[in-house]
Amino acid sequence: MKLTIRYDLGDGPVDVETNLYVVVAWERKYKRKASDMANGFGIEDLAFMAHESAKLHKVTVPLMLDDFIKKLAELEIVSNEPSNPTNGEPTDAA
Repeated sequence: MKLTIRYDLGDGPVDVETNLYVVVAWERKYKRKASDMANGFGIEDLAFMAHESAKLHKVTVPLMLDDFIKKLAELEIVSNEPSNPTNGEPTDAA
């Protein structure tokens, strides 16, 4: 699963993308499986992924997750793509 998350710490919106590393880090911290996300996940989950993704992409953010959350003015999922998207079935273009 790849998410594009938009957050704003008061200086304007920033978009970051999650990757497998971020999802594994989330699983380890919260003792849940990625498949649990199909049932939805909370704001703290989303904030964690945004925070980890920002650090991974060398975007300056507060070191501690709670300090990051305290500064959040906006947090949303902009895009949600499966890890291994499949193409639709071939069509007969004859």
